[in-house]
Amino acid sequence: MSMNHNQEIRLASRPVGMPTRENFAFVDVDLPVANDGQVLLKTMYISVDPYMRGRMNDVKSYVPPFQLDHVMDGDVIAEVVESRHSEYATGDIVAGHLPWRLYGVSDGHGLRKLNPAQGPVTAALSVLGITGITAYFGLFDIGQPKPGETVVVSGAAGAVGTVVGQIAKLCGCRVVGIAGSDEKTSYLTDELGFDGAINYHTQNVGLALKEVCPQGVDVYFDNVGGEVTDAVLMRINDGARIAMCGQIALYNATKAEMGPRLLAQLVVHRALMKGFIVSDYAPRFSEAIKRLATWVANGNIKYRESVIEGFNRVPEAFLGLFRGDNIGKQLVKVAQSE
Repeated sequence: MSMNHNQEIRLASRPVGMPTRENFAFVDVDLPVANDGQVLLKTMYISVDPYMRGRMNDVKSYVPPFQLDHVMDGDVIAEVVESRHSEYATGDIVAGHLPWRLYGVSDGHGLRKLNPAQGPVTAALSVLGITGITAYFGLFDIGQPKPGETVVVSGAAGAVGTVVGQIAKLCGCRVVGIAGSDEKTSYLTDELGFDGAINYHTQNVGLALKEVCPQGVDVYFDNVGGEVTDAVLMRINDGARIAMCGQIALYNATKAEMGPRLLAQLVVHRALMKGFIVSDYAPRFSEAIKRLATWVANGNIKYRESVIEGFNRVPEAFLGLFRGDNIGKQLVKVAQSE
């Protein structure tokens, strides 16, 4: 990546249903200059996440939509290649919410310095970043798992789901994951220690749950919605807690799906179903990162990253999320550090 070439990714058009490569535009832009109080950043890694699909629609939500013909943004790891800021030095590695461009400038607001000596810096975009924090607060704050309870996780082989399941195991729970391939279900049981896993593509989820959750379901961490969630709701116990994190099965729907009316299950079982947005927990992020980092350091939590190389492949990596291509966190490697 030459220092005289700069490029950014803009939202070219709003998708209808499943996004395509044509919704993204690569645009050459001038190389920015760092003024006093600023740093010049070179992008190293870009995180792509399912919630970004909602930002491609012109709809008011908890995160502002991407603007047409404007640069897109997300969680990024970058290197400081020039600093005119008192708190940053050339060579520092930082993470922050930044534009999708090869080089950018920042006044330092919202950046956090990473320590490469403490392990792979990419963890700041996965297990020690927003995805790990999402798993932590959704499970503890809403799920409130107790030893001996059964916890079911959908989207279990994704960045959030893998962490949820492992934390639930640390709490002494029986953990069952639902994922979309035999490779993923094997990873959950063989490598991450889940007690059971269901492949929703090849198995009848309702029947499989009956078999692997004979005592019913006490906590359900929902990343997908749709038919999978319908099946889980039929197995909940009295007093169950359901944390609604995401609905990836529905993100590309062009019309509302008519599903079973299962909310009566909540009444029958006096269950709690609560949606949450991780940014609401911002004042407590450091608490989550500290505990997650300890678990990662002592081997209690393992994590995997799916890495695609090349800035030009950011759209490809994003679209792959909806095909379920990734195990763990999907990242794009843009450049090495200097």
